[in-house]
Amino acid sequence: MSRFALPSGHNVARPRLSYLASPMQGTVIAAALGAAIALPFFVGEFWVHVANEILILGLFAMSFNLIYGYMGQISFGHAAFFGVGAYTTAIIIRAPLAETGQIGWGIFLAAILAAPIVSALVAAIVGWFCVRLTGIYFAILTLSFGELLYYIVFQWYSFTGGDDGIQGLRPPAVLMATEGYYYFSLILVAVAAMVVWTITRSPFGYVLRAMRDNQRRAAFLGINVRVHQWANFVIAGAFAGFAGALWGPFGRSVAPGLLGWQKSGEAVFAALIGGANYLLGPMLGAGVFTFLHAFVTKYTEYWPLTIGVVILLLVLFLPGGILSLVPKAWWTRRGASADVPERTKEPVPKS
Repeated sequence: MSRFALPSGHNVARPRLSYLASPMQGTVIAAALGAAIALPFFVGEFWVHVANEILILGLFAMSFNLIYGYMGQISFGHAAFFGVGAYTTAIIIRAPLAETGQIGWGIFLAAILAAPIVSALVAAIVGWFCVRLTGIYFAILTLSFGELLYYIVFQWYSFTGGDDGIQGLRPPAVLMATEGYYYFSLILVAVAAMVVWTITRSPFGYVLRAMRDNQRRAAFLGINVRVHQWANFVIAGAFAGFAGALWGPFGRSVAPGLLGWQKSGEAVFAALIGGANYLLGPMLGAGVFTFLHAFVTKYTEYWPLTIGVVILLLVLFLPGGILSLVPKAWWTRRGASADVPERTKEPVPKS
């Protein structure tokens, strides 16, 4: 008998993947959704605007975390796909807006859905080169591609408007009110977050964790590391483009800065503040980042100093992010880890 064969009749328990949320996760998600739905009834229009910005930045940060938290690589050019998505939506809707001053639901939704497709195509081209490298080389290459796309948009006046961007964007009339667009964003971001959560809890998500922890061992087990990393890069780019699609009509304009490294830094900061090891971490980090920005800039001009001190304190005293303060057992189902497959019950005897 082969040394690696199992004796007849010997059953080995298959790993069980925890697809269902723990009671704590379900409670947190339900409470967060309830608070988000009720928010416009208790705060003014300004804070509803801030909450809308949090939703969009949170989705952008979650897309970045697919690369950073789940694949173990850091991208300094992830905003390129956010910007591509924003410009895709803006370019599609600017013609009907220029003609009639209004936009129909059909064209508007088509523009929103086209953005992640275009961003995914761009991410497929960029990722094909980037996944050949790891570590700092991966980070620098993503930064290089991001800056390349930034300068293409910056210089292409006839198509993108150059450094002037594209102005005068607006959603359908029913979404012109701050509360209307907020609920529109809330629905789409909630659906996108559910899809991201499903991906991270799927076998593909566990393959990403395996590659993050040890690429050589994953390759030895028969996993095509480069193909899986490339696929994840494309998925992350698509969700970044989806967030960008929501940003254009929300901000009423798009500009080349949406593709710049500063915008990529916002996703990095959000993931670090909330906790890159948690699905909800980037969303929480986006909330803290955006709230601090709105609060600090209202009273002082020292925003860069403020966020610098916050990041420094987190790195020194709370490297796992805010959610690392929550006991890990609260995030898992009783008797099973949320991320680690259950070990086999019975050792495999040697023949």
